[in-house]
Amino acid sequence: MASKPPKADPVQDAPRVAEPQHAAAGLPAVGHSLRMARQQMGVKRTALTLLRVNQKDGFDCPGCAWPEPEHRHAAEFCENGAKAVAEEATLRRVTPEFFAAHSVADLAGRSGYWLGQQGRLTHPMYLPEGGERYEPVTWERAFDIIAEETAALASPDEAVFYTSGRTSNEAAFLYQLFARELGTNNLPDCSNMCHESSGSALSETIGIGKGSVLLEDLYQADLIIVAGQNPGTNHPRMLSALEKAKAGGAKIISVNPLPEAGLERFKNPQTPQGMVKGAALTDLFLQIRIGGDQALFRLLNKLVLETEGALDEAFIAEHTHGFEEFAQTARAADWDETLTATGLTRAQIEEALRMVLASRRTIVCWAMGLTQHKHSVPTIREVVNFLLLRGNIGRPGAGVCPVRGHSNVQGDRTMGIFERPAPAFLDALEKEFGFAPPRAHGFDVVRAIRALRDGEAKLFFAMGGNFVSASPDTDVTEAAMRRARLTVHVSTKLNRSHVVTGARALILPTLGRTERDLQGGGEQFVTVEDSMGMVHASRGRLAPASAHLLSEPAIVCRLARRVLGENSATPWEEFEKDYATIRDRIARVIPGFEDFNARVTGSDGRPAGFTLPHAPRDERRFPTATGKANFTAAPVEYPKLPEGRLLLQTLRSHDQYNTTIYGLDDRYRGIRNGRRVVLVNAEDARALGFAEGAYVDLVSEWKDGVERRAPGFRVVLYPTTRGCAAAYYPETNVLVPLDATADTSNTPASKSVVVRLEQSGTDRAFAQ
Repeated sequence: MASKPPKADPVQDAPRVAEPQHAAAGLPAVGHSLRMARQQMGVKRTALTLLRVNQKDGFDCPGCAWPEPEHRHAAEFCENGAKAVAEEATLRRVTPEFFAAHSVADLAGRSGYWLGQQGRLTHPMYLPEGGERYEPVTWERAFDIIAEETAALASPDEAVFYTSGRTSNEAAFLYQLFARELGTNNLPDCSNMCHESSGSALSETIGIGKGSVLLEDLYQADLIIVAGQNPGTNHPRMLSALEKAKAGGAKIISVNPLPEAGLERFKNPQTPQGMVKGAALTDLFLQIRIGGDQALFRLLNKLVLETEGALDEAFIAEHTHGFEEFAQTARAADWDETLTATGLTRAQIEEALRMVLASRRTIVCWAMGLTQHKHSVPTIREVVNFLLLRGNIGRPGAGVCPVRGHSNVQGDRTMGIFERPAPAFLDALEKEFGFAPPRAHGFDVVRAIRALRDGEAKLFFAMGGNFVSASPDTDVTEAAMRRARLTVHVSTKLNRSHVVTGARALILPTLGRTERDLQGGGEQFVTVEDSMGMVHASRGRLAPASAHLLSEPAIVCRLARRVLGENSATPWEEFEKDYATIRDRIARVIPGFEDFNARVTGSDGRPAGFTLPHAPRDERRFPTATGKANFTAAPVEYPKLPEGRLLLQTLRSHDQYNTTIYGLDDRYRGIRNGRRVVLVNAEDARALGFAEGAYVDLVSEWKDGVERRAPGFRVVLYPTTRGCAAAYYPETNVLVPLDATADTSNTPASKSVVVRLEQSGTDRAFAQ
């Protein structure tokens, strides 16, 4: 039987701390998954639901975007996937009676964990101007309210349409179509805050902003470098792929400021040996200083250039551009500067070089540890340089592997969710739908917040996600949202963004991935694209959490019909009834989706699902401005740390996915029953005068001179790199300045925040 949601917020000011663990998954992961699933769903529902996750006739996990293998286990999910499914398929409900009992001010004082634990939203809810509580509203009236506010805008560019990575391909395509028919490219998305740096760097260097490897390439690699990524918590199913690669002879180098249990040893719960002993994964751990990755890859490139016979000269000559300028810059790399930037020893870098030179087929995987710095784009360009030198793009077992987060974040971008759309995409949209889409670039996430802050945007509409908690500079973001005339959130569950509202606010409840989608044309399915460009169907099986829910495609179609009215010739009603008609249009607009319906269902006689084309991988053809893969040369950058300060990275706990908090433990790091902790190297703590268990305020320092403070964090002595610290987001997003972003991509620089520690009032209270 499922348990009831918590009535009160748990106390989080006295977390328990133990030694970090050195292995991931195994029996504890199985037990934890089943316990949390039972609490949310009950025993029978747990069994029926989890056995359908990531199956060919089931639903795609609403968690991460890691691909499924061709031959799948009966339990093709990880611990965090089980948590994500349990939270969506929960039996707990947030009804109109809940909102009647809780004012918005009351809810605003609750933690994100408490809000999320209350359960699934059941009815459309409306907060009128000056109101204290949300009240139920009909769908028709909700769409009327949005239409009223849209009509009052001086320009369509005063509206912002945000997208979360959970949104299906069909919903995303309709959503961008609606926004562009309305007349704006203001389509920020969660990619702006995570892998935008990857897309920017890869588009320039190889011509496509996606990874170039498939799952099978990992199994064929000689060397896999995992940089700035913690797969044990953020992409646990990746550990199975790394285990298989290791069994095939691959070596693994992990590059990270923190030791992470998942990259030390993986106890595969699918095998008896894995449960008992597990497999060691990392062969060489480079415990790098935060932000030192560009310097590391630059020096490795210099050393490869200096090694006779190490270059793939034929590949460089035939397929690349800019080699000479790059080589001249790389040869100037300095050992002393690199050791300062990275915190590594000469022996460690030389060992890494030996492993690189011994590998014919090398893959580099990365995540937010590389993408959320001021110099992230040149860092990822340097990774590409590293791979190009030895021909490691466009052949089996080699390539770039940016590991995406949310389950369809890559698919949403493919569908046109982008504030800077390519002219060719807009041309195709115009040809197919007979309207002239806007050509001026729109707002990304950071620019959208500025526009709301400055009164240049007045309507904010979010298709999923938790924008307020995901965004940087929390105080600025919340103040900006409160300046909007109307905020609208399409959601499955309650979150912080619902209680930081404009003058008026709507919550529109939607179906989850786990639920049946019945429309006028019968039972529907949606599609998603995983982190490696594989497109497949997702079919929910559970009865909807409420009879008052609409699917995301239905919400967009009804919204478009109400807002655009007779000005739109698009068959929105037809799209709502039958999603196959949406896929037919996608097939005519977006390259690679030809015969979409036949290929995704397998009705053409081939296995259901398909891989999108990728010219660098498939043909060694690089659709860049030069027609070749581009070497790049940029000055080496790394964060400079003032005396007495630490460099803070924000990160997730193990009981967390993005901004969703499943629990208050971070099991692998030894943290229990609390989230307000800061992980500090013991020598740094001593030098700063703080002992284990002291309470501190984290105060960030940036060039604008504004004091940004996160109070009441318990110091945890932890084996992180000297000069570096770590703490969980979203609690520490308040420390990230809105304007501290990556060059080119404009991604918030959440992984390199200069902070000072000050004794907290919490500490003084404990002392008394």
